[in-house]
Amino acid sequence: MRMRFSSSILFTLFGFATTAAPISFNKDIAPIIYRNCSSCHRPGEAAPFALLSYADVKKKAKTIAEATESRLMPPWKAEPASFPYRDERRLTDAEIALIQAWVKGGMEQGSGEAPAPPKFASGWALGEPDLIVEMPAAYHIPADGPDIYRNIAVPLGLTEDKWVTAIDMKPTARAAVHHVLYFADPNGKAHLKKQGDQPGFNGMRPSASIALGGFALGAQAKHFPEGFAMQVPKGSDFVVQYHFHPTGKPEVEKSRIGFYFAKQAPERKMTRIQMPPHYSLFSGLDIPAGKKDFVIRDSYTLPVAVDAIGLGAHAHYIGKQMKMTATLPDGDVKTLLWIKDWDFAWQDRYYFKDLVALPKGTKLDTEIHWDNSAKNPRNPSSPPTRVTWGEESKDEMGSISLIATTREKSERTLLQKDYAEHQNQIVRAGLKADPTLGLKIKQLLAE
Repeated sequence: MRMRFSSSILFTLFGFATTAAPISFNKDIAPIIYRNCSSCHRPGEAAPFALLSYADVKKKAKTIAEATESRLMPPWKAEPASFPYRDERRLTDAEIALIQAWVKGGMEQGSGEAPAPPKFASGWALGEPDLIVEMPAAYHIPADGPDIYRNIAVPLGLTEDKWVTAIDMKPTARAAVHHVLYFADPNGKAHLKKQGDQPGFNGMRPSASIALGGFALGAQAKHFPEGFAMQVPKGSDFVVQYHFHPTGKPEVEKSRIGFYFAKQAPERKMTRIQMPPHYSLFSGLDIPAGKKDFVIRDSYTLPVAVDAIGLGAHAHYIGKQMKMTATLPDGDVKTLLWIKDWDFAWQDRYYFKDLVALPKGTKLDTEIHWDNSAKNPRNPSSPPTRVTWGEESKDEMGSISLIATTREKSERTLLQKDYAEHQNQIVRAGLKADPTLGLKIKQLLAE
């Protein structure tokens, strides 16, 4: 028997009611905008206009409707995975429909007092930092020319070891800062190294340094989950490795960086499992001109049980798709991260709402896709040209990094040694297939 539903029943089933009050900014739209958009759309942040009031939102209402309907905004590239993420900015279908209906209905503000916009302490998304440092001198970025990699260091002045739960960065030349990597130099001497007339020095990360994460386009500062932090030894220098991309006009960069410290040392330490290692440098990344779907894969089986904390991915302009799955010992396959439409402009970290248990013997599989065809609207070369691994924006690289902690503290060293051997196997195979990679590494270290 075919069942028939009235239009009122259908609207009710999908969350709408024919007798509902008109959609208004104060009641319906402000909570969506303030929760998902205002952290970036405010003075001093990356977005080009503010969304902190009814007037702000009404002025850009049609743009907001188009961007949310296409899911271009808010920027959240990860598809729903097998485990929910923390701080998701993905709008629901009902929220998108509300915005569409509000714009089509005349963008009424509504009665009653307008809700207060979110407050951001001192302009910092995570509140006032425990420590703020500023780069010692401005770096002047030329209008044109090749991409620039530059390390700039500053003493932190720490008289005791600290544990960092988050780092936030405020660049002054946001358009020219492609990404940065953070390091702690326990020797405290990196700030003494000078090269040329400008502050800092070229080359790779300082020897014996401690990786502390980084900042990339589109990324939002986030605290690690409760109970996790990164150690910074007393007396350390903080080193920022900048990747500058000239914008067509001279830029001046002099960042302020905020540190957030844990009150005590964490009981469990984190380990990064990057796949493929070294951003695919040794994995045969050589993409022919016009190739629509170039793929590199990597697999690694966990030697111990771990709890997954979150993930991050990285590639350049022609990266297309990033995926990591976990095949459990019983054969069940779980999706940890799947970005179907990679966008160089929006690189984020995705922390799980809860720790994800991955038993010993779990197989991690990663695949990175690139599209070097003329049909890729993000391809920086027209016509397309051959693309190989490199640090320039028009070069390519790619990997997904899983941040995890071993279930048993005593097994962390075993995991690190086993993963290091996995890295070494890929490096040896890559050098055997292409001996010129050894020379490329020497050149990178010498720069």
